[in-house]
Amino acid sequence: MTGLVYLTVLLALIGCMLLLDRRFTLFFWRDARAAAIVTVVGVAFLLAWDFAGIALGIFLRGAGEIATGIQLAPEMPLEEPFFLVFLVLVTMVAYTGAARILSRWRPRAHAPRETQGPA
Repeated sequence: MTGLVYLTVLLALIGCMLLLDRRFTLFFWRDARAAAIVTVVGVAFLLAWDFAGIALGIFLRGAGEIATGIQLAPEMPLEEPFFLVFLVLVTMVAYTGAARILSRWRPRAHAPRETQGPA
């Protein structure tokens, strides 16, 4: 059972990010097609980065009791793609959320200026 803890937590975190996204309409619930493209491209880039690091001997799979121990490739655990999906989701939800907050703080270009009468 302990071998599935990390994968289960990753899946729960992905679910939480999607719920947060839905609540505030930030990423997938704003434009599902664009979000899917960004997610696939982001995960593909990060997987390529991982494979480059593995090939250079920089990235090594650590032994852990909470991981499944299943490898997709040498030094590439089953949990890694799920972690990368979570990483892309959390990045995009944080980015789109921050962009929304910052857009509300900027002064409006069309807001009427206060006029002062004669002193």
